Amino acid sequence: MDGDGWVWVRRPADDDEEERPLKVVFDSPAEHFTDAAPIGNGSLGAMVWGSVASEKLQLNHDTLWTGVPGNYTDPNAPYALAVVRKLVDGEKFVDATEAASGLFGGPTEVYQPLGDINLEFDSSSLGYTSYKRELDLRTATVCISYNIGEVQYSREHFCSNPHQVFATKISANKSGHVSFTLSLNSQLNHNVRITNANEMIMQGTCPGRRPALHHNGANDAIGIKFATAVGLQIGGTSAKVTIIDDQKLRIDAADWVVLLVAAASSFDGPFVNPSESKLNPEVAALNTLNISRNATFSQLKAAHLEDYQGLFHRVTLQLSQASMLEKDILEEVDHDVKTTAERINSFRSDEDPSLVELLFQYGRYLLISSSRPGTQVSNLQGIWNQDFAPAWEASPHLNINLEMNYWPTLPCNLTECQEPLFDLIGSLAVNGTKTAKVNYQASGWVTHHVTDIWAKSSAYYVDAMYALWPMGGAWLCTHLWENYQYSLDKEFLEKRAYPLLEGCAMFLIDWLIKGPGDYLETNPSTSPEHPFIAPGTGGHLASVSYSTTMDISIIREVFLAVISSAEVLGKSDTNLVERIKKALPMLPPVKISKDGTIMEWAQDFEDPEVHHRHLSHLFGLYPGHTITMQKNPEVCKAVANSLHKRGEDGPGWSTTWKMALWARLLNSENAYRMILKLITLVPPGGKVDFEGGLYTNLWTAHPPFQIDANFGFTAAIAEMLLQSTHGDADLYLLPALPREKWPKGYVKGLRARGNVTVNISWEKGELQEATVWSSNPKCTLRLHYGEQVAMVTVLGGNVYRFNGGLQCVETYMAP
Repeated sequence: MDGDGWVWVRRPADDDEEERPLKVVFDSPAEHFTDAAPIGNGSLGAMVWGSVASEKLQLNHDTLWTGVPGNYTDPNAPYALAVVRKLVDGEKFVDATEAASGLFGGPTEVYQPLGDINLEFDSSSLGYTSYKRELDLRTATVCISYNIGEVQYSREHFCSNPHQVFATKISANKSGHVSFTLSLNSQLNHNVRITNANEMIMQGTCPGRRPALHHNGANDAIGIKFATAVGLQIGGTSAKVTIIDDQKLRIDAADWVVLLVAAASSFDGPFVNPSESKLNPEVAALNTLNISRNATFSQLKAAHLEDYQGLFHRVTLQLSQASMLEKDILEEVDHDVKTTAERINSFRSDEDPSLVELLFQYGRYLLISSSRPGTQVSNLQGIWNQDFAPAWEASPHLNINLEMNYWPTLPCNLTECQEPLFDLIGSLAVNGTKTAKVNYQASGWVTHHVTDIWAKSSAYYVDAMYALWPMGGAWLCTHLWENYQYSLDKEFLEKRAYPLLEGCAMFLIDWLIKGPGDYLETNPSTSPEHPFIAPGTGGHLASVSYSTTMDISIIREVFLAVISSAEVLGKSDTNLVERIKKALPMLPPVKISKDGTIMEWAQDFEDPEVHHRHLSHLFGLYPGHTITMQKNPEVCKAVANSLHKRGEDGPGWSTTWKMALWARLLNSENAYRMILKLITLVPPGGKVDFEGGLYTNLWTAHPPFQIDANFGFTAAIAEMLLQSTHGDADLYLLPALPREKWPKGYVKGLRARGNVTVNISWEKGELQEATVWSSNPKCTLRLHYGEQVAMVTVLGGNVYRFNGGLQCVETYMAP
């Protein structure tokens, strides 16, 4: 058992097969951004294009954003709120939607690219053969190889979290054959200088305002400063380095070259103006670089692997088809070395389960690479961005996308990767307290549907169906309670989670007002990004009404979390908890419309877009827990009807949300249909006539690229294989396994609520073995498999092995 409270145990008996490769494979250099291979250490990211004659290594740093800390309050908002509420009460929903502009805040700031490392090789590089480019998920490295004449060239890249550098080694199998010119550039305001023959530095500044808000090209605010330092290590007796125009380095006749790249910024938290920051990014970058220079490339890689694999290897998944069909697929993969793009294209015909494994683990890889303790949250594109003005500013969106980014952290055994999310929630609570007080004359804290590095807490702008949604902080707070349910870390609950939950609930209690009948209501209220046809208006659209199903579902989830947290912490007698207990039965119930679906709004409005991408009204089933198959079967039928009505088309994140919802409904067939829907190749570079799908590098598409569905897919696969509840201590094994598609397989290391870790194996579509352990001193679990149920008492430090009949056949001490 290690310090994180989980253990390595032997695999189930049937999985003595050799682990398959987990590689994203290309047979040519990247032509587009979504062909390149992403690597990262949580903060520093790089895209490896793999071009032979002219290589481009695109760099990102998680703290490079436009702007400065903002004022997220509006003293005129209370007047606008009163106007909107009166219009909603009069059911003048179109007018209320228009009047809601008085509650708008402003746009977010914009995530910025750091810059590019350019490597210009000799013109003879144009004639190459045997090209191969691979991203290996087991080692988090990108390797490129090709031949020019009789010389084989190799490049190896990784981003080290322990040393905080991007490392590249370029080598040849014949001495003296590595020659190229190295330069740095950036789309941001910058300058480059050579400090010596082994080092170059780029300094720059992000815009102090988002580009669209520049006035006549002026930008009087001082933005975040940054620095990138590149150091060289060179091998070969004939190697030499020449400085060109104090801007470039020319390396000739080397045996090998190692590039070490460090980056830093002046960002000192969301409340410090860059003009007042005391941080010196150049000094920080050079310090990081100099520490790394004391190690060899092999030593750097060893430290990188120890760190990365300590996270990645916690979970193993293997899925198998019928033996003869799978044998044919694997032989084709092994012998012909199919590219990942080819595997995506052939999935509709071969349904290769190893591609599902790869995509599952790719989500875990991306999360490890884009979110680590001390970094910023993984944004709409993780940490990878090539554009000065990326789609949707690449900002964290709180009405599904940011939450989905972190869905895999707990079930897929990457708890540490949540830390940046908790940091952001803490910052949002600070700014959100001011927003709640000034804008809504409420206690507690609030935030809306989109934020940025400055923890913007005010509403968005442009359109009420995006802007007017003060539930962003509440949805985020459910992650705090979820973390406790998985970890049972009482110190985390008391010192970190509960104060934030408490502040969130204080706002929600004040936000709720007396509604029709004996119910409380939220007013104004929107269902994220989805308008309705306002009754009696001749077909006019509106988005502002009252008590949308998602509002009430999230509030109910938060209130129950506060009550449960208070019970754990002995705080059930506080005034807030008493108010919550009184409010809970006054929340409107989930309603079923005349067509048998879940009502999205408080009234059964006509829906102008029945195939809308958002599934907000189904929140209570997933990721929430207030609707379950066991306790609410009739409501679950309405959820299924709602999913059928929504249809299967939609952006990648919508597809994976549907996948998880079908899993919660124990419907393996439809969950698998969503897998088929997602695994569709998106041609890079141009517009496509469908939504969702995968790019050649396995990134998920909205389109354009959004990373959320990569994480949603991973979480949904876990949900198909294992589900759990904390309060009732139920563990459901293989609840939505598509038995005909994956008749044989195993998963190792999934986490369940109650601080439990589980291994499961199955054969011929039936459970063969399950292994359960926990670091709790003692806990009682109910294991479920189909109709079978078994009670088990689990003692900390012991491992319990169950057969397919849920009989405990072996107990042994954890290693």
